[in-house]
Parts: sequence; C-alpha cells; structure tokens
Amino acid sequence: MKTLLTNCLHLAKDIKAWLALVAGLFLTLCYAPFEIWPLTFACLALAIYSTHTHNSGQQYGKLASKRAAKYGFIFGLGWFGAGISWVHVSIATFGGMPLVASVLLMVLLCAYLAIYPALAFMFATRFASGPSSYGLLLLSGFAVTEYLRGVVLTGFPWLSFGYTQTDSPLNLLAPVIGEFGLTLVCIAIGFALYRLLFIRDFKATAATVISIALLFAITHYTRNNSYSDKTISALLVQGNIKQHLRFDPSEFWTTMSKYQDMTRPHWDADLIVWPEAAVPEIEALADSYLAGLDSAASFNNTALITGIVDYQRDTKAIFNTLIVLGNKEQGDEHGHYQYLGKNRYQKHQLLPIGEFVPFEDILRPIAPLFDLPMSSFSRGDQIQNNLRANGLNILPAICYEIAFADLVRGNYHNESDILFTVSNDAWFGASHGPHQHMQIARMRALELQRPLIRVTNNGISGVYDPISQIQVSMPQFEADTLKVNIKLIQGDSIYSQYGNLPVWLFIFSITIAALIVKFKYKDNHR
Repeated sequence: MKTLLTNCLHLAKDIKAWLALVAGLFLTLCYAPFEIWPLTFACLALAIYSTHTHNSGQQYGKLASKRAAKYGFIFGLGWFGAGISWVHVSIATFGGMPLVASVLLMVLLCAYLAIYPALAFMFATRFASGPSSYGLLLLSGFAVTEYLRGVVLTGFPWLSFGYTQTDSPLNLLAPVIGEFGLTLVCIAIGFALYRLLFIRDFKATAATVISIALLFAITHYTRNNSYSDKTISALLVQGNIKQHLRFDPSEFWTTMSKYQDMTRPHWDADLIVWPEAAVPEIEALADSYLAGLDSAASFNNTALITGIVDYQRDTKAIFNTLIVLGNKEQGDEHGHYQYLGKNRYQKHQLLPIGEFVPFEDILRPIAPLFDLPMSSFSRGDQIQNNLRANGLNILPAICYEIAFADLVRGNYHNESDILFTVSNDAWFGASHGPHQHMQIARMRALELQRPLIRVTNNGISGVYDPISQIQVSMPQFEADTLKVNIKLIQGDSIYSQYGNLPVWLFIFSITIAALIVKFKYKDNHR
C-alpha cells in the first residue's frame, strides 16, 4: 500500500504525465462539433514532447522506450477518455448497470484503446537513432497501431487524427491519401511543430512543408472528379422515435404509420430514404405494409430505401438490412420488391454488445447492457452489390460501418452515384457522438468524391457535397423531412482506385530507411 501511494504521489508530481494527459484531453476539441482543427498539431507536438526524456542522457533506446510507452498511454487515456465519453451515455441510460460498474467499463475501454498510442511512441523511441529516424519511425508506428486499432477485436477506428481535418484546407488531400494518410500528415506536422518550438530545429519543418506541398501538387494534377450533368431530388425522413419505443411491439404500427405519413406529401422526389430499422417489424411479417409502400413509390416513379430487420426463420439468421421499394430502374412503372430479393444490403460490420455479444452465454445474464433488444445479428457479406434505386447506384453503409474506410471502399465501383448511410444515434443523446459520426461520414465522401446522404432516427441527418463542401442538415431531436437537390459527380479519385496502398508503400520505404540509419549509427559507434 505504501509503495502504491508513493507511486501515485510521484505521478501527481510528474509534469510530463500531466502534459500528456492535457494533450489527449484537448484533442476532443479538434473533432466535431468543436472542430478546432489547428489544435490537433499543438496537441500532438505536446504529446511528442511529453514522451521524450530530455533530462536524461538517453532519448532513444530500450530504457527510454518504457518511459515513452508510459506517457503515450496517459496521452491515450486523455484522448479516448474525453473523445468517446458519449459511449457512457448509452451504458448509463440503457445498460441497466450501477454507476460504478458503468464507469469501470468506460475506464477499461479507454485503457485498452490507450495501448495503441503507447505502442507507437514506444516503437519509435526504441528503434530511433536520432531525431530524423525518430520522426520517420513515429509515422510508421502510428500507421501500424492505427491499422491494428481498426481491426483487432473487430476494430474501433474512431477518433483517428485525420478526421480532425475534415473541414481544414488539408481535406483537399483526402481524395488522394484518404483519412489514413491525413492521420500521418497530422503526426508529421505535430513532429515538425515539436522540433520547431522545443528544439529550435527548422529542418523537420522544411521537410514537412515540402512534402505537403508535393502532395497538394499531386492532388491538383490527378483530380479527376467533376459534376455530371445529372441532378436528383432526395427526401430524407427523420422520425425521431424515442429509443425505448423503437422495438416495443405495441408501438410498431405507430412508428410505421408516422414514417408513411411524413413521406406522403413528398412522393415526387427522385429518391426517398428512411433511417436504420425505420420499419421496426421484421421483414417477413411486414409484407402487406411493404407492398403498399412499393406500389406507392412505383406509382409516383420513385424509389424508397429503408432499414428493416430481416429474421430468416429457416436459418434463424437475423440481418440488419436495407431494402429498396418502388422503381429499380428509371422509367419502370411496376414495383419490384420481393422478400429476400437480391436488391438489398445486409450489414457486415456489427457493433459489439449492441448487435452481437461475444461470450454471450456468460455475459447476457450479467446485466441488461449485454442483453439489449436486437443484439444477436448475423453478418452480411463483406462485398455486396450497390443498391439499385430509380436508376441510381447507391453505395450503402449501416451505422458503425461508415467508420471502416476499407469496407466502404471495397463496395465502391466507378458507377456508384451516391454514398448512403443510415444510423440510429438515439443511444447517445445530446452528446458529441452523433456529430463525430457525421464527420466520419463526410470524410468517406471526400475520399470517394461522391455526394453523401445520411439519414438517422433523430439526427444528424443531412446531405454533403464533397466538391463544394456544403452540408445541408436537419435539426437533431425533431421529427422532420429534408428535400434537397443533389448534383451527381463523375470520375474516380486516386483513393477510390488504390485505397491506402500508396500510403503503405511510403510507410514501408521510410521504415526501411530509418532502420538502415539506425544500424549504420550502431556500426559507427562500436
């Protein structure tokens, strides 16, 4: 006990620990809804400073890497502790757990996520031989750890640094290097700022400026996207159904009637979209309701896309699904909806706890958090066809999936007209979670250079044009409709064609270069 107390007192007096924590906490202000994007570079510069050991004779190597890992972990605790605090809203409101238990779960989640930046700082410090190789290895370390954060244990690629630049001038690079590349640009600028402010070294600044200028030149000369000659009208319907009523069987017809009534005055739109599971009844039991919508959409020469739950009795599989009602092709006058027809999308990237429960036999009896309604979904295929709706190719993503850039890009093809995502963020109340979710969706639109339609149960629902960078959206927490004209875009971005491959080739090259420098340094000092 005495040793623990001594360690706590030592940590409280550790100024670098506090700097690392503050750097992580202030990163939250760089994301939506605050969007103070220049602060990103200052926070990263401070985090890099805090992981360095200037007061000792050894800045790099095994001993220094342990200290770097410690401060990197503290930085990560601040970064995720404040950044995803909105997760606690759903745990506290719907989880049915005591406050102490829900806080402990949040601490464990943030501690797990903080391991990744700790590893990145540790790796760079361990293998660097000097400032230049350290900067290169820091890029490599974060590239690997951010990738791992997005895939390990199904992945949680939220709050990557690149999202802070969704509305900055650097967003012009997104069609070339994607959000993943922008994350590394943020780290490079943060490192250059650190060297400039704390070391008075201008070399890193000059190298970073030249590299970013080169990226902008590549972007300028490879831009291949422009407006086509086609404009469509889209209707977004936001029902604002209270979360505790969404899967109450006694409220099913009320919810379905509400969406139908809100849509009725606007059948003249080219495309009508409803949110995730807007039809709460399982698809096989809603056949007459869906047939009516199908006929109405066909009669008005339009198409309606809605979320619905598909429970397949023969296999017991449950899919979070998007279906198309009404016209598949422009000019069609007949409904084409049929149960289990091919023109549908089944969610692939499921949300842990919310849509599937690992070790469910153990966890489900513990608390309502692990036994939420609709938490036993099956995975759809990773690669699926675009939806066809009134002559349009619709690239879909359901809720959490929009954060997985490789998954979204994997279903893109050069005939995709619109990036379409649905969600239900009622779980997170008036927190900053829904704003971050919309920011992530807008980054996907910038990468692929396709107009974004995002419709949710209670906001944020809206449309985003990646060329003009104009967003039109509805207020949160209101039942409302939004009818908007959307200019379609033609051409393929570099990112849509090659994804993160160019960035990984760059990372591989600089890692080899840094390690060569490391070994030459060791040979010269034997």
